[in-house]
Amino acid sequence: MKLYISDLHFYGEQLISNLDKRNFPDVKAMNSYMIDQWNATVKGGDQVIVLGDLFHTKNVEEVNWVLNRLSGKICLIEGNHDCIWLKKEGVNLNRFEWIKPYAELDDHGYTVIASHYPTFCYNHQHVRKPDGEHRTYMLYGHVHNSPDELLVNQFQNITRQTVVTNAQGITGPIPCHMINCFCMFSDYKPLSLEQWISVDEQRRAVL
Repeated sequence: MKLYISDLHFYGEQLISNLDKRNFPDVKAMNSYMIDQWNATVKGGDQVIVLGDLFHTKNVEEVNWVLNRLSGKICLIEGNHDCIWLKKEGVNLNRFEWIKPYAELDDHGYTVIASHYPTFCYNHQHVRKPDGEHRTYMLYGHVHNSPDELLVNQFQNITRQTVVTNAQGITGPIPCHMINCFCMFSDYKPLSLEQWISVDEQRRAVL
């Protein structure tokens, strides 16, 4: 099974006190909780696609300590903070099935556009299935639960109200399905596409 999550920022102390206001007394408690939540969800054969910013540290020993405790097969979409630790000699890169700046994946008949950064006008956005159902989801991270996330939501609302005729000859509103897989939205658990769709719909309904 494919699971997704973004912006865990292991060892990111400033995310407790500043940006995210994460409800932990310290980094040790945060790391421990995130590892437990990951391992309670991820089975050995599951593939976890991390949509960037897995770590917020330059310390190779800290990186490897966490990597050796996470279950499943880890894939990484590079985030802006990952370029720091990924360049360090000694990082256990064998824990990753692949590391890419961007990916397009098939997930149960849907196309998943995986990027650390929210991508407006993403590939296959206008493509529908033969029955007219939308086909593509854009999964992203980076913006956490910041004002930028509200801008992404506004863009989606505007796009969904815009009527066009696509290359398949279908006239209707533009499908726009962008899901922020920010770890705090899932209580730090990697989720399947189906689960993220549900979480995202409930969250955006009250924005």
